[in-house]
Amino acid sequence: MVAAGTLATLLVAALASLFMAWAIGAGSSGSTPFAPAVGANAISVMRAGLIVGVLGFLGAVLQGANVTEAVGNDLIVGAPITATAAIVGLITAAVLVAIGVFAGYPIATAFTVTGAVVGVGLALGGDPAWGKYREIVALWVATPFVGGSIAYGTARLLRAERVPERVAVPTLAGLVAALVANIGFTVLGPPGVQRSMAGAVAAALPAVGVAGVDLGWVAVTVAFAVIVALALFRDMTLDEARGQRRFLLVLGGLVAFSAGGSQVGLAIGPLVPLLGGEGADVQIPLIAVLVGGGLGLLAGSWTGAPRMIKALAQDYSSLGPRRSIAALIPSFAIAQTAVAFGIPVSFNEIIVSAIIGSGYAAGGAGVSTRKMAYTVLAWIGSLALALGLGYGAFVAVDAVV
Repeated sequence: MVAAGTLATLLVAALASLFMAWAIGAGSSGSTPFAPAVGANAISVMRAGLIVGVLGFLGAVLQGANVTEAVGNDLIVGAPITATAAIVGLITAAVLVAIGVFAGYPIATAFTVTGAVVGVGLALGGDPAWGKYREIVALWVATPFVGGSIAYGTARLLRAERVPERVAVPTLAGLVAALVANIGFTVLGPPGVQRSMAGAVAAALPAVGVAGVDLGWVAVTVAFAVIVALALFRDMTLDEARGQRRFLLVLGGLVAFSAGGSQVGLAIGPLVPLLGGEGADVQIPLIAVLVGGGLGLLAGSWTGAPRMIKALAQDYSSLGPRRSIAALIPSFAIAQTAVAFGIPVSFNEIIVSAIIGSGYAAGGAGVSTRKMAYTVLAWIGSLALALGLGYGAFVAVDAVV
């Protein structure tokens, strides 16, 4: 039997988690995926907010386990997050993110949540998880350079006169399809294991391997890529603008789905030690927690995302369809990499870096350097501020309680 006081504390922690999920849905996961598409006039702001909410919810449920467990268990060593620490950390991060949403500046959610969780964990007496920190910092530092470079190169390719768009765009679609065929889903694998569509189909085929590579998996991946590329080639042959616009919207949907799989862990990760495993006060399946976090993202996307979508689409760069495609492809790839390795990542950092890269492919037209400088300072400051506030707030609350 769970004590009434313990149950009340867990309820407050759950409400703080939902508030964090709303703030993330209104900010990074709700605004960034379709910002380039809105900037290219491929979809309206309100419709983008509605679609991204649904896709983010699906991503949270189907792909959210890795990052959720990492945020809950891997950021601090030797001191499991308590209910009070979870409440303090989540509220600290959510307030910072909400301030960014209403001020019109995209605060990096992964920075604030990671900083807040580490802060309260250190205040609990835990030790830094240096190995995990190295993974996180490596991805955070690499993201602007990798994402911006790929976006720049892709935008240059699409602008090149010697390569017809009806060939270049379907080729890129085929590469994206190959990635989609190999992203993991919890529903395709055995319990506790994610499996890709290509892996699931290959498992049903006769096993044939060469140099340790499953030829069935290769064949399925290539077939999926070719089918998608040919379908888009046919579409663009009939109407090039319509085919390009459809590909852009599909990319936005894939990024929205990936955002849900990554960002939900930032909201509900601190609850994991409280709701499952040895010593937890109550036992709730992770899938149920993911559904709750996904609903929080959905609510945030529907109620608060339009403001940030407008800010990213109009304030950062004047995007056309080609530059939008160039921005979304690396965003999707980096997001899925983070999901696969269970690394909390900022979607604002991913998408803004890609927007800048695609913008400079056109000579930097429309890119606001001043806005970029403020954004980078906000990213760095949010990490340090969240860590300090999380540590100090928990020490103060613990002394009183």
